[in-house]
Amino acid sequence: MESLDYLKKNIGKFTTATLENLFIEEQNREYEGVTFSIGKQTFRSRKAKITPKKAGYFVVFWEKDVENNNQPYEAATAPDKLVITVFDQEKIGQFIFPKEILIKKRILSQGEIKGKMAMRVYPNWVEELNKTAAATQKWQREFFVDLTDRFDSKRLDALYFAKKN
Repeated sequence: MESLDYLKKNIGKFTTATLENLFIEEQNREYEGVTFSIGKQTFRSRKAKITPKKAGYFVVFWEKDVENNNQPYEAATAPDKLVITVFDQEKIGQFIFPKEILIKKRILSQGEIKGKMAMRVYPNWVEELNKTAAATQKWQREFFVDLTDRFDSKRLDALYFAKKN
C-alpha cells in the first residue's frame, strides 16, 4: 500500500509519536483504506485516484450498514482526521481534514445530514477548474500540504496535530 508506506516512512520526520492501532479497511482496499492512531489522535487514510476525464482526484470512504448496504461514515464514530494522500507522477501531497470540517461540509453523516461516500480533492497544482471545483479547492487549500519539492514538517505537524477549537 503506497500511501501507508509513505505514512510509515515519513511520520517520524515531524513527530516522535508512532503510528499505532493500524487497521486495514477491506471494503475500501482499492483506495488503500486504513485507520490508525498517533498518540491520542485517530485517523482514517485514503489514497486518491487519478481520473482521466475529470480534474482533481477521486476518493471514497464508506462502510456497510447492518443490511450490507454502503453508507457514509457517521460523525459520531469517525476518527479525528481524514488523511488523503495524492501521488501523481512526481507530485505528492496530503490533505489532512479535521472531523469538524467534514461535518461542516456535509461529508460525514450526522442527524439529518446524509453525508457522502466519495469526494474529489483538488491540490494546488490542479488548475483551470470549473466554478464548483474552484470553490471546493478554495476551502480544501487550508488542509493541504504539497510535498512534491519540500517535506514541510512544520505544516504537517500543524495539520496532523492541530488542537480542536
